[in-house]
Amino acid sequence: MPSYDITRPRFRLSDEHVIVLTELATDRPVPDEYSAARDELRRCGLLGQDGELSVLLLPVLKTLVNPVVVVSLEATGRQGTLNHGLIIGEDHVVAHQSWPGEREAEYTTVEPKTLVWAMAGMVNLQQSAAVRDAGLAVVETTVATLEAGVGSVADVPAAASGGAERDHIRAALESAAARETAGTPEPAGTSEPAGTLDEPALTLFADMIGELRSSWRMTAAWRGRDGGQDGVAVRGFGVWDCGPLGYWHRELPAEPVAPGQVGPESAVRLVRTDAKRVWQMITDLLPAEGEIRRVAGR
Repeated sequence: MPSYDITRPRFRLSDEHVIVLTELATDRPVPDEYSAARDELRRCGLLGQDGELSVLLLPVLKTLVNPVVVVSLEATGRQGTLNHGLIIGEDHVVAHQSWPGEREAEYTTVEPKTLVWAMAGMVNLQQSAAVRDAGLAVVETTVATLEAGVGSVADVPAAASGGAERDHIRAALESAAARETAGTPEPAGTSEPAGTLDEPALTLFADMIGELRSSWRMTAAWRGRDGGQDGVAVRGFGVWDCGPLGYWHRELPAEPVAPGQVGPESAVRLVRTDAKRVWQMITDLLPAEGEIRRVAGR
């Protein structure tokens, strides 16, 4: 059920609720398949009996209907994938944050001067966290090997010790790398077949997967120039938060990743970084004023 907190204000809304509200805000008919969501909004008081919108919703809806910049965050961890984000409008900034297992996300307005802090908070960026020396600054493998390692975590019994989990992850990584080595010709001028994940990178990568709190990708999109033409401009980057092993910038596959661009044999490169550098990447994600193409009449 949708709900709201008048003291902030903040709202708990599902995707269906947002569709109903934005359709009504733009004077379009609400499709029949969203009638249940419309009834829920009416029962909680955000819609009147005749479909009139609560005045509390106006800053949020004005921003959702006419965004200038849309920041999207996809965060994947052991509880699945959550989608958060920020919508930057002409007058307001709206943040939305999901919760594991819940249909509704929380929508609230954000002070524009605190944009970067809000974005950093969504990824739980920690400047003072204690970080162990990983020994290596770069780990390189392939998408297939990475997916095998990350996917193997689900097969580990919940009561298993940390050592048993690492052994299981390591075995999955070795098996995937061996399959790639067997099926890929040795590149000219190299001494190792493609897909090989040798020590000490193998042990480190197994530890990184075992400690992985979340892998997240953040993108920003706005009306701008794309290939010299008016279009949608997009910037993005990806990070692994490995807890005691610190932050790792996913340089490859480089964001933004287009559908169909990445396959099992695509290269993966994770580079050790720190909270200060991640903060700077978040800051650099946002467009400068001159990069935004304004719509005529606005």
